[in-house]
Amino acid sequence: MTSPKKESRIKKLLEMPREITTNEPKITIVSFQEMLIENYKGVLEYENYYVRVNTYIGIMNINGFNLNLNQISSDDLIITGRITSIEIEEQEE
Repeated sequence: MTSPKKESRIKKLLEMPREITTNEPKITIVSFQEMLIENYKGVLEYENYYVRVNTYIGIMNINGFNLNLNQISSDDLIITGRITSIEIEEQEE
């Protein structure tokens, strides 16, 4: 028989991450040089100094220098370059 503490840990390990079970975006930023956006809807605008990305919670505005869309898939987007600011326009329900 397993202890309640072990059962709780096992349940926690088997649970799916929230961003997988919902449409909420997951954003990972590495040293202002790389940004990974998971669960995005689409790229609205793209310039080497400005990227607008539509997500399920609103529109993300990424500003910087030498920005590139490095990898694009149906679920994930990687932006590289010098990221100087990020703004999220909350989507009204």
